[in-house]
Amino acid sequence: MTYELQKLTTGYQGRNTTHVVARQISAQLEEGKLTCLLGPNGAGKSTLLRTLAAFQPPLEGRMILDGKALEQYPSTELAKRIGIVLTERPDVGNMHAEELVAMGRSPYTGFWGKLQAEDHQAVDEAINLVGIGSLRHRRVQTLSDGERQKVMIAKALAQQTPIIFLDEPTAFLDYPSKVEMLLLLRRLAHEMQKTIFLSTHDLELALQTADLLWLMAKEAPLEIGTPTALASSGALPRFFSGPGISFNNQELRFEIHT
Repeated sequence: MTYELQKLTTGYQGRNTTHVVARQISAQLEEGKLTCLLGPNGAGKSTLLRTLAAFQPPLEGRMILDGKALEQYPSTELAKRIGIVLTERPDVGNMHAEELVAMGRSPYTGFWGKLQAEDHQAVDEAINLVGIGSLRHRRVQTLSDGERQKVMIAKALAQQTPIIFLDEPTAFLDYPSKVEMLLLLRRLAHEMQKTIFLSTHDLELALQTADLLWLMAKEAPLEIGTPTALASSGALPRFFSGPGISFNNQELRFEIHT
């Protein structure tokens, strides 16, 4: 599965003007790797993610999925190729966790379709992969933030898409849950050869878990590379500099000077 960006410009069409967020992005998503999108607030991370997931159209440029422009895919076919996990709480009433995971099968069954044997198998496999067997009969509104995020990831896995986008999957989690979440996503990328691409503000964790980083800033070109390569090139300290902050290239971490 190849996903290529060709001179992509992202932003919004206003009533009387066009608001450009990022310009002329050319890159390719890597299969079997965990890629983290990093950058300061207002850099355009969420806009880029929503554009890649076909939630909003690009202003210019093309997104090519397996040799075909993204807009040429019918929505049902695109839903079999791209899954997305957002930070918003799902409005699912009294639904149980297992039922929410099963909604990932809707591209194959239709929204009101009946689950067949292969659908139940996909749901069970997703629940086991994420390790939420103990949650399957819990009501979604009773779950913690971390438990709910795991259920949403299981839903994306049940969708059986080769590409999964996640918008701030570690937001609102405590530190151990953040670590567990990123290690889970890294394992899923490596073991299942999925393309997993997420935005995050957890810079230190991304440096330790990501295979690749995309560094995004206002009025600056996108920089892509491994954490080690971006540290050696000076990109990391350049993107995340400030008073009282320095970057340790050897240990791949930022240090605060009081």
